[in-house]
Amino acid sequence: MGTMVTFTRPDGKTVQGYLAEPTAPQSTSNAPAVVVIQEWWGLNDQIKGVADRLATAGYQALVPDLYRGKATVEAEEAHHLMTGLDFGDAAGQDIRGAVQFLKARASKVGLTGFCMGGALTLLGATQAPELDAAAVWYGCPPLDYIDASKIKAPLLGHWATQDEFFKIDVVDGLEAKLTAAGVGYEFHRYLAHHAFANETAVGPHRTPATQYDPVWAQQAWDRTLRFFGKHLG
Repeated sequence: MGTMVTFTRPDGKTVQGYLAEPTAPQSTSNAPAVVVIQEWWGLNDQIKGVADRLATAGYQALVPDLYRGKATVEAEEAHHLMTGLDFGDAAGQDIRGAVQFLKARASKVGLTGFCMGGALTLLGATQAPELDAAAVWYGCPPLDYIDASKIKAPLLGHWATQDEFFKIDVVDGLEAKLTAAGVGYEFHRYLAHHAFANETAVGPHRTPATQYDPVWAQQAWDRTLRFFGKHLG
């Protein structure tokens, strides 16, 4: 459904990404847009499917290739790729560059991400003043890394109460920090495990402590599309 494109970071370097666009009769020229941030697996078919889903809903959706062409299905290699990623550079350069690329094509741009991408969504919201909204899916960086005073866009958050990777207690601290900074946010907690919205987290070969839940996933997606509809159009 989408194609690979090249966009420019604020520092002038170029990055590739997967761009999915609305189909006719919707007009791509004025469609609102969303930057989508990958899980730790890389730019794989699952995260491209998220972009395709947003395109079907009428959005331009761009997934920046943070790993520069690398992707994996092995947890150990995914951890290696994630730990090798400069999160500050990814948030301030790759993600902001993707936001700026879409801002030239759309009047309103949102940001969303899952797991590692959720953490980067929060960091990206502090680095991209061009953002109009951001939706976080079960991922959070260390709270000390978040300068909430720089977040100007409204936030939506989906959190799993049984998440073993991002403990639900962290969300309480995040809420306190956002409230103190006057950030507008809407957080939802689900009786679910990590990656509950990833349809590939099923069966005996899934990563331990992850589990897809189609009911909660659908509710979270409904809330996300209403949120983006309100703030992006």
